[in-house]
Amino acid sequence: MRGTTFQHFSKFILSLACAAIPAISVAADAPAKSAAKSPDSKQIERGRYLVMITGCHDCHTPNYIAKGGKVPAKDFLTGDKLGWRGSWGTTYPANLRLYFKNITDEQWIQVAKTIEARPPMPYFALNAMTRADVLSIYEYIRSLGPAGEPAPRFVPADKEPPQPYVQFPMK
Repeated sequence: MRGTTFQHFSKFILSLACAAIPAISVAADAPAKSAAKSPDSKQIERGRYLVMITGCHDCHTPNYIAKGGKVPAKDFLTGDKLGWRGSWGTTYPANLRLYFKNITDEQWIQVAKTIEARPPMPYFALNAMTRADVLSIYEYIRSLGPAGEPAPRFVPADKEPPQPYVQFPMK
C-alpha cells in the first residue's frame, strides 16, 4: 500500500510539474520578448560606440572627417552628397536614419549578414559582426530618430557624377 501511495504521489507531483513548466516558460519569455523590443541604455551605448569605432560616421555623417568628428548629433548618420567614384561608378553614403526607420531589427540582421555593397563600404566588416553588435547598432541608430534627406542615387561608371566626389583610380 505504501508503495502505491508513493507512486500516486510521485505521479501527482510529476503531473503538476509538467503542467507548470509551460506556464513558467511563457511567464519567463514575456519579459525577455519585451526587453528585446525595448532596448536598454547599455545596448544603445554599445551601438553608439560601435558606430564610432568602425568608421560609420566617416562616410555617413556629413563633414565628419573634415571636422575631426566635431559635428552636431543632429547630423549624425544622415548620409552625404559627397560621392565615391571609381570603376564601379559613383556611390553615396546612405542616410541611415531614414533607412532604419523603415526596417525591423530582424531585417537589419539579415542585411548586415549578407550585404555585398559597392566600394568604399566595408561590408565584409559588417558581415563579420556578432548578432548582438548588429542589434546594438540598429538600436542606436533608431534612437537618433529619422532626420535629413535621402542620399543621391548611384551613378553608373559611364556617367559623370555631380561634384563633389572622391576619385579612385579607374581601371
